[in-house]
Amino acid sequence: MRSRQAKWFETKIRYEKIMEDGQQKRVTEQYVVDALSFGETEKRITEEMTSCISGEFEVTDIKPAAYKEVFFSDAPADDCWFKARLQFITIDEKSGKEKRSTVTYLVQGATLQSALKNVNDAMGTTMVDYVVASLSETKIMDVYEYVTGIKENND
Repeated sequence: MRSRQAKWFETKIRYEKIMEDGQQKRVTEQYVVDALSFGETEKRITEEMTSCISGEFEVTDIKPAAYKEVFFSDAPADDCWFKARLQFITIDEKSGKEKRSTVTYLVQGATLQSALKNVNDAMGTTMVDYVVASLSETKIMDVYEYVTGIKENND
């Protein structure tokens, strides 16, 4: 399990996909890209998709993602992406009241249970008290991170 903080963008790609029954269907798929700007995001997702999709496709949406960090799993079975909203618990020194701040993460897993385990494994190294407020499966197909000078595809 490793994690990465970056500026993440959610992108949507629309294209004609050949289904298992041989029929062609127009689909829209969602991907997450590590990039510095909208222009770089469009360029990177176009480069990535050109090698994966035969035929024409279009980038239909790019928006900044709310993820503070992405947790990548090393397990081959972990092929789904989950949005985890964690609440960090702190105590206000003046009032003595509990304060919760919410942070959103993207975590890889095969099931809801494995994604929860991966969140707990990643957060287990911290000393901060937290609560998993929500954990839900996304429609994200893949996450493309940028490694200095090297493109890397993480399934």
